[in-house]
Amino acid sequence: MDNLLQNLDLAAAYIKNKAGDKKIEIGMVLGSGLGELANEIVDPVIIPYSDIPFFPVSTVSGHAGRLVIGNLQGKRVLCMQGRFHYYEGYDMDVVVFPIQVMKRLNIDNLLLTNAAGCVNETWKPGDLMLIKDHIKLIADNPLRGKNYEELGPRFFDMSTAYDKNLGNLAKKIAKEQGIDLKEGVYQLFTGPSYETPTEVRLARILGADAVGMSTVPEAIAAAHMSMHTIGISCLTNMASGILDQPLNHEEVLETSELVKVKFTSLVKEIIAQW
Repeated sequence: MDNLLQNLDLAAAYIKNKAGDKKIEIGMVLGSGLGELANEIVDPVIIPYSDIPFFPVSTVSGHAGRLVIGNLQGKRVLCMQGRFHYYEGYDMDVVVFPIQVMKRLNIDNLLLTNAAGCVNETWKPGDLMLIKDHIKLIADNPLRGKNYEELGPRFFDMSTAYDKNLGNLAKKIAKEQGIDLKEGVYQLFTGPSYETPTEVRLARILGADAVGMSTVPEAIAAAHMSMHTIGISCLTNMASGILDQPLNHEEVLETSELVKVKFTSLVKEIIAQW
């Protein structure tokens, strides 16, 4: 993207024109089946992705494909109802374009959520997992190519990509709410095919507790820009080969629906105490 900074600023200016100049404190990305939290935003400004200059468009079932900006738990938030994925045909730099737009809107705090396959055999579908780290073995990277110093340095640390203080806050709130919040490692696979049983065994050997097709590029871009990031996975199914049954997207959406009350309660209180 040769004109990246210009494109980012045009997208940010369009959003600011619609939503006003009031400081947005937290950016949020809501994954498959988790988008209903945005319906609780007070005085919402709703902007379809298709209206925003240079924004990609979500093509996945369960993703509304719009920004919702407003007040939630006393904070002004920008919420993405649906994200973009490598498997949709988008390049990695396009996948993270919205995260970079958030930073150009002076948003320093980022909450990432996703639906993920559970690799840890001691856990179960419906559990929530705080992401403490991730594994990315695929070659591509959202920051491959020209570096823009206005966004961040060419080489940057990933050891604190997921903010430990925010993680501790999430664990404290989960305990207070009686939620058994797991904590583990998320491994990125490109999709759209689900992982094979052998790939899942490999992920377990490498130390992954969950697998999925999103979040990691966003976390990398956020770390590049020194954003404070927390990631939470809804474990919607046991990953391939653990149970003797095929995987399908409908199961992902059904499990997300079952846990949305627990998930929403946790996220709202994290935002309140952020």
